[in-house]
Amino acid sequence: MRTRPLKVALLGCGVVGSEVARIMTTHADDLAARIGAPVELAGVAVRRPDRVREGVPAELVTTDATALVKRGDIDVVVEVIGGIEPARTLITTAFEHGASVVSANKALLAQDGAALHAAAEEHGRDLYYEAAVAGAIPLIRPLRESLAGDKVNRVLGIVNGTTNFILDKMDSTGAGYQEALDEATALGYAEADPTADVEGFDAAAKAAILAGIAFHTRVRLDDVYREGMTEVTAADFASAKEMGCTIKLLAICERARDGASVTARVHPAMIPLSHPLASVRGAYNAVFVESEAAGQLMFYGPGAGGSPTASAVLGDLVAVCRNRLSGTTGPGESAYAALPVSPMGDVVTRYHISLDVADKPGVLAQVATVFAEHGVSIDTVRQQGKDGEASLVVVTHRASDAALSGTVEALRKLDTVRGVASIMRVEGE
Repeated sequence: MRTRPLKVALLGCGVVGSEVARIMTTHADDLAARIGAPVELAGVAVRRPDRVREGVPAELVTTDATALVKRGDIDVVVEVIGGIEPARTLITTAFEHGASVVSANKALLAQDGAALHAAAEEHGRDLYYEAAVAGAIPLIRPLRESLAGDKVNRVLGIVNGTTNFILDKMDSTGAGYQEALDEATALGYAEADPTADVEGFDAAAKAAILAGIAFHTRVRLDDVYREGMTEVTAADFASAKEMGCTIKLLAICERARDGASVTARVHPAMIPLSHPLASVRGAYNAVFVESEAAGQLMFYGPGAGGSPTASAVLGDLVAVCRNRLSGTTGPGESAYAALPVSPMGDVVTRYHISLDVADKPGVLAQVATVFAEHGVSIDTVRQQGKDGEASLVVVTHRASDAALSGTVEALRKLDTVRGVASIMRVEGE
């Protein structure tokens, strides 16, 4: 074993960073044995130096992150501060000064992953980011290494624990959205401002990363269609149960059937109770991968939290340190396919539409005519009415999102349709 330690700079020492530092210290001998050399925490950059950080020597703490990554003797920079800046500048500076980088920064990778990969390649360094998607679940490495010889056609997943906890609570207890969100907040699953989670921004960043790796194509955050889950109601869950389904906020990345393009999207969807993702409860994550040779694969586990995320960070750290010792680098960006990202209107799936309509003869015929005029075939219809008001639930066969949007726009113009209560896609069949 080499005796000179590999030096690690840690950017950020919050929930994840402090766990990384703790594991590096308490498992130092095991890490050294696995890597082939000791690893030494050489510096920790933070914003608030006065905060007590158990297990982190005070002499290692600095507020000058730029000076830390410019030292020249740092082998690996671990970035867990999040956000776009200063993380982007610090990472590129680390490459320029000879360090490889391990990051958990999904937002930055989804926005500027191509530029970061290019910088890593230019300087002959590694960029690893297993922790950026689905916490402790090994997902990035299987996609870009284990399945490198296969053709992935679809990635379907629950990649945000907060939203899954809320939807699971609504499903299992009949709670409304706000009640379930309040419980998630009280238990620490939801942030004080849950917008990034419940509006799908967090999942969309992860979808961009997954799609890029799965399809060997550059997919940016702006390419991902996004819908939040704040409009999901108890009535939606009741309808889902009648169909033998539940509701999940899904990240869906898939190739077109002709293989000529890809799509990436995040939105609530009904999925059959028979689908493996339907049984994912609480704040857990799960990702379902469909490939030509391997078939269907499922990856499941805790998707967030200090220890689970630190586990993924340390796994990358070990891999990068091994590469450092052998003078090699691991897989970089693979974007050779360069497939176009199709708009949401091209997506083809099934739909569940709930309408508030007048309870009088001829309404169903009018509604059916509108669906037919827009080329959307109806699978089933359920109608309930009382005292001049009625609800009409329509489940369609597969149709394009553009055709469905045109149908809904036309339905809203009918005098007999008082409102479109909800529109839910049906996936996983």
